[in-house]
Amino acid sequence: MSPDPVLTFTEKGIYCPAGDFYIDPWRPVDRALITHAHSDHARWGMGSYLATHDTLPVMRHRLGQITAEGVAYGEARQIGGAKVSFHPAGHVPGSAQIRVEVAGEVFVASGDYKVVNDGLSTPFEPIRCHHFITESTFGLPVFRWSDQNTVAAELNAWWAQCAAAGKTAFLGAYALGKAQRLMSMLDPNIGPILTHTAVENTNTVLRAQGIKLADTILADASLNPKDHPGALVIAPPSALGSAWAKKFGAQETGFASGWMALRGVRRRRAGDRGFVISDHADWQGLLWAIRKTEAENIYVTHGYTDIFTRYLNDSGWNAQVVPTQFEGENLDAEEPA
Repeated sequence: MSPDPVLTFTEKGIYCPAGDFYIDPWRPVDRALITHAHSDHARWGMGSYLATHDTLPVMRHRLGQITAEGVAYGEARQIGGAKVSFHPAGHVPGSAQIRVEVAGEVFVASGDYKVVNDGLSTPFEPIRCHHFITESTFGLPVFRWSDQNTVAAELNAWWAQCAAAGKTAFLGAYALGKAQRLMSMLDPNIGPILTHTAVENTNTVLRAQGIKLADTILADASLNPKDHPGALVIAPPSALGSAWAKKFGAQETGFASGWMALRGVRRRRAGDRGFVISDHADWQGLLWAIRKTEAENIYVTHGYTDIFTRYLNDSGWNAQVVPTQFEGENLDAEEPA
């Protein structure tokens, strides 16, 4: 084992002394390794970035001119005294876990992840390690996801009912990941799929890198809603109920999130429908992933950290809470921020 820590937890982020780099730092640093392009993990102001090839286009779209390099899944890089590789996290297209090895000791920083195959992202790949850094966004037993096909049937039935009633169906979802996953679940025979500018801009970037997505129509200021009867509109949650949305006339609003599993959250959002689907692992998924790593030491970041850590310790792991500025799934924002 290495006499010094492979990864340490600092006020700037997760730091590797042997390689002099940070993983998903939240303050400016010279060298950043990024798990995925959501804004709570990929922030502006780093000297250089290293991420998967599929993550870089969206990062550049969001962050502008950056010094960045791409890496393939499983490709080993030697950075100083650390051996580094990126492995599929299944969270959103291009998302990765980052494996760091120093003198035979292995850490895996998972970023955000889900363990079911959504048909869009490269599926999660368990990586054996001594130390595993895990999220716990949905780290309570109440969070257990239904099969994606079941949720798709519920979603399409609701859309068809809205269309039959002459209403536009509005669906709130993050512009990266969730929006594209929902698009793949929709039945285009019901009607046209319209997208908010933030969603369609991301679609354009993903399509340009060869990711196949459903056909969509940009719902910008020039669009006349009357030309698209029976439509479903995918937009960031913050856009629902806005002046832009109201121009569509009679409508129903749905939210697609793991938080829809909680009745109190559904009531607070005041939407017409809630669909329980998340790009994060549920309770069973978190435990399955941790077991598969065979790690003895677990570091729990954003989510139900205290409860989940207590459960892990009671179940035989050596677990501890690690404070970070990652946010997970947030219904009150356009995406994690």
